[in-house]
Amino acid sequence: MPIDDAAGDLPVTGALVVPAAALSWRFSRSSGPGGQGVNTADSRVELSVSPLALPGLGAAQRDRLAQRLAGRLVDGVLTVVAAEHRQQLRNRQVARERLAAVLRAALAPPAPSRRRTRPTRGSQERRLEAKKQRGRLKRSRRRWD
Repeated sequence: MPIDDAAGDLPVTGALVVPAAALSWRFSRSSGPGGQGVNTADSRVELSVSPLALPGLGAAQRDRLAQRLAGRLVDGVLTVVAAEHRQQLRNRQVARERLAAVLRAALAPPAPSRRRTRPTRGSQERRLEAKKQRGRLKRSRRRWD
C-alpha cells in the first residue's frame, strides 16, 4: 500500500469499497517503549466504520455482516486499533489493512458443509490394534505378586 493511500477509499473486495467519508479516525498516545516521543506523539490509531450502513451491500451481505460481527460491533460501529509502530502513518496503514481483512472475512461465503463419511475398514482395524497394543503395554507394567 503506498504511503499517501492512508486517507482515501478503502477497497475491501472487488465489489465493495468503503468510502473515505465512512471511515472515522481517532488518534491517541501509544503505550510501551518509544522514549520521549511516546509521551508527545499521538501514534495509536483507532479506525471505525459502521459496516451495516455501507453503500453497495446486498441484504444477504448485510445479514452476514451483522451475524459474523455481532461480538465486535458496539452500537453498530466496528473499531480496529493499531499501535505496533512508532509512526502514526504506519499505524494508519496497518489499521486500514486490518479493517479490510475483518470485513473481507465477515463477507466471505460460508464454507461448504462437510460430507459425512464412514471410517475405512483399515482405519478401524488399525485403531483396534493400537488399543490392544496399549492394553498389552499396560498389562506388562503390572506388578506380579
